[in-house]
Amino acid sequence: MVDFIRERFVGKSVVLLGFGREGQASYALLRRAFPKKQLAIADGNELIGENPLIVADEHLDLILGSGFLDRISGYDVIIRSPGIPVWQLAFQGQITSQTELFLQRYSAQVIGITGTKGKSTTSSLIHHILKTAGTDVLLAGNIGNPVFHFIDLITPSTKIVFELSSHQLEYLSVAPHISVLLNLYQEHLDAYRSYGDYQLAKVNIAKYQQEDDFLIYNLDDKLVEGHVQAYAGIRKSFPFSVVAEPQPGSFIRDEWICFSDGLKVLPVWKIHQDRFLRGEHNLKNILAAVSAAMICGVDPEMIEDGIATFKGLEHRLEYVGEFGNIHFYNDSIATIPEACMEALKAIPNVDTLIAGGFDRGIDYRGLADFLAGSSVRNFILAGIAGKRIGEYLKGRNLEGKKLFYITRFDDFRDIAFRETRPGNSCLLSPAAASYDEFRNFEERGKRFRELVRQ
Repeated sequence: MVDFIRERFVGKSVVLLGFGREGQASYALLRRAFPKKQLAIADGNELIGENPLIVADEHLDLILGSGFLDRISGYDVIIRSPGIPVWQLAFQGQITSQTELFLQRYSAQVIGITGTKGKSTTSSLIHHILKTAGTDVLLAGNIGNPVFHFIDLITPSTKIVFELSSHQLEYLSVAPHISVLLNLYQEHLDAYRSYGDYQLAKVNIAKYQQEDDFLIYNLDDKLVEGHVQAYAGIRKSFPFSVVAEPQPGSFIRDEWICFSDGLKVLPVWKIHQDRFLRGEHNLKNILAAVSAAMICGVDPEMIEDGIATFKGLEHRLEYVGEFGNIHFYNDSIATIPEACMEALKAIPNVDTLIAGGFDRGIDYRGLADFLAGSSVRNFILAGIAGKRIGEYLKGRNLEGKKLFYITRFDDFRDIAFRETRPGNSCLLSPAAASYDEFRNFEERGKRFRELVRQ
């Protein structure tokens, strides 16, 4: 991706429009491609210049404060962050975005999901099903992780589940190989000239697909059906429905979610009344996820296992937010070493790990080997389990790494904010039970969120 960016922007003047989480990820990648290239950042926030990520950059122009949109006409390329309106700009150059650049490079590996409601659940469920099946898969996008954070983890076999907002889809000229359009409701109308413009932004996920791409869409949503009619006939289309039986597509028959490839119907998942994802809207999310997984070649038994073990978003690689220019993730559910290691593989740029808790006599030697070889610099170790993890770590090469022992869970906060480098992540993934201080991992995860947000 670095080479791709270098080829795209060599000899061109570039301005980053917006400097939130996505803008910062774009800046970091541009700096890798062009260490000394003169760049520009335009944002309405006049305090952007104090951001530690850019404060020492001598090759940077800042266009900040009111009227910043009127002062960017002299650049060749705008890399726009989501949500910043550019339709009113009198700009003659190229307007692109992190989403478009990423799709230009990796669209063949992307499963893109959008819709007014349900896109986070559906994205997370598809990711979970693929992960359960042993697929090399990443979850990114509007769910909290800018895709540029993951470029060093992507191989030719990696699947990227990409949650896409209307703002990310706006102005696109390329689309994912597998696109999922869940629904269209009135929302974000303050950011668009009309409800119609909002709908058209969403439908870009289908509009720019190629003939060999796959389109999964909600047949029960008449707005969706109306918009995709122009494209469905020249895509490999797989509608889903809770009232009809589209073939090819996914549907419900005799309390089974079934999938049809157009030739045969295959029962995939028996609908359980006690399922975690309750309600008809979540049945539609499951139908969409089943179609995506089947198109990816996942065995129905693995899809069934993935749905059965999907427990939602809280405390499972949960993005808590950005505070003090640090990204915080809550993976309190990780009570064994293997879960902690998987979390570190999934979360980008983890600089600080919070681990430990109630000691159940687990063997932490394998975890210690993994942690010693990881890029994590700071280990905040809680409870007796944390002490044992630390003892094993001391027997490894810890050059450039620090160990911090805490007796109270709450003490992690000051250390995390002090030691975690700006722009990096702090991850709670304990590899231990919570019973020394908390009733369960949920209580621990909630306490983590409370302390970080205070």
